[in-house]
Amino acid sequence: MTAAPVAASGRKLPRAVGVALATAGLLAVTATSAAVTVAVGKPDDRPAVVAAPAKAAPTATAGASASTAASASPTAVPTTAAPTTVAPVPRPVSTLKGTVSGGRHEGDLRYFLLPIPDAGESYGPPDGMKLTDDEVADLFDNQDGIMRILGSYGYKEAAARTYRTADGKAEVTVTLMRFGSTAMASEFAQGYTMKLDPIAIDGDPAAHGYVRKPKQQAYTGSMTGISSQGDVQYTLDVEVKGTPDKALLSELMKRQRERLSSGG
Repeated sequence: MTAAPVAASGRKLPRAVGVALATAGLLAVTATSAAVTVAVGKPDDRPAVVAAPAKAAPTATAGASASTAASASPTAVPTTAAPTTVAPVPRPVSTLKGTVSGGRHEGDLRYFLLPIPDAGESYGPPDGMKLTDDEVADLFDNQDGIMRILGSYGYKEAAARTYRTADGKAEVTVTLMRFGSTAMASEFAQGYTMKLDPIAIDGDPAAHGYVRKPKQQAYTGSMTGISSQGDVQYTLDVEVKGTPDKALLSELMKRQRERLSSGG
């Protein structure tokens, strides 16, 4: 997949976004390269982090032992021991905690991020990252008053994580933003639209999505799913080589919604 330009902080640079307030007090956002328009307020591109170099797994070495012949002959007869088996290194157990009740999410927001699948590779901390206000503002290209506008929706915090699937065919970025109420998160998600081809999201009744098909199958295509559950708005971005299959995005959106609903 084509790598995005990386900022000095190691995060992918967001696409340029223009923000203006409409006369009705709603937020209008236009992206110059992603072609995104939002009626009530939306993040455009999601942050990602650069993958840390993978550590090589330890390898086993076969040892050899020699036994002395029982006879008076000085010749030793070598014997080879069976190679030892190296157990796979277990994934670190997360200590993050969170609870959900009546659509209200408490605890560490990173706890509610879609888990990384088995053998998936995390880009950055496995638990994900909390986003500072500056990083959130970067999602909107640091435009004037963006945090004040988000504050009008009761914005509280954001978290994100990027990982690569075990087969190396897809990169997934999950971004969660917690707002002041279920209604505010829902309004934010509903107003989040993109000037790309729309696609249906199965298994997530509140979701809508978009796809960008590459001009050639050797290029990278992408999908974006947008939805909310309780007081959290969530966005999933999937990048794959060639034309994306919406079934993958639908499955991920469904799983993210279930985690936000049940807290586990």
